Amino acid sequence: MSEDQIIRLISQNGIYLLGAIFLIVVILKGIRIVPQSEKYVVERFGRLYSVLGPGINFVIPFLDSVAHKISILERQLPTASQDAITKDNVLVQVETSVFYRIIEPEKTVYRIRDVDAAISTTVAGIVRAEIGKMDLDEVQANRDQLITTIKKAVEDSVDDWGIEVTRTEILDVNLDQATRDAMLQQLNAERARRAQVTEAEGARRSVELAADAELYAAEQIAKARRIQADAEAYATEVVAKAIKENGIEAAQYQVALKQVEALSILGNGDGKQTIIVPADAVQAFGNAFKMLSGGK
Repeated sequence: MSEDQIIRLISQNGIYLLGAIFLIVVILKGIRIVPQSEKYVVERFGRLYSVLGPGINFVIPFLDSVAHKISILERQLPTASQDAITKDNVLVQVETSVFYRIIEPEKTVYRIRDVDAAISTTVAGIVRAEIGKMDLDEVQANRDQLITTIKKAVEDSVDDWGIEVTRTEILDVNLDQATRDAMLQQLNAERARRAQVTEAEGARRSVELAADAELYAAEQIAKARRIQADAEAYATEVVAKAIKENGIEAAQYQVALKQVEALSILGNGDGKQTIIVPADAVQAFGNAFKMLSGGK
């Protein structure tokens, strides 16, 4: 093989090699593999052409270029602190945090330069505006409602930027030292007032219980006396009925019975008693024994 033939063969092989290399480059340029956590913004001749999602994508080599690689993971802005004045003119310092993610990269890329700074500024303005509508007590008590309101307002403001606000948080609401001292004095005064009220309520309850106890005792005594009076009235009624039905002899019989019972009690003594009775008592006792034995 002559030298010319060798040169010609090398030239042909070089052309084939260059063609193969060019073909490989074209294929590589035309294939774009996008990670799951990203989206690619493709430009053609400097203008937005398309947005590539995760997976294998095909573009036209040398015409289409990936201008921006945008992460679609959720992001957290650095904790921001801004001053605000409540409706009742109290200066507070509010610490906020915002979570968001990019859902339309083409809007985020071409409509806003620094999305984090823009969101931070928007949140600061909304927080000041919303807190200015509320008293300090409402800010402290309705924090969840305030967070919801701020989140909705931020979403409406950043809608044109292709952003979804996933969460907003109010981490803390700080007060200046003078306001803290005043609130502490108010809290101590409220605690003292509650203690006094509790003590007064206890004293009043104690008096009520004592009065209830006295009333109950009086009611029980009255009830016992009423029962005793009813018993005495019943006994009197029985005696009166017996006298009415049996005449005076029934009454004399009861008196004689009592006299005999009295003598029986005296007879059961220890024998040391000295008893003095009137002269006519002997005749009365004799009449009693005679009546009990059925004599007349």
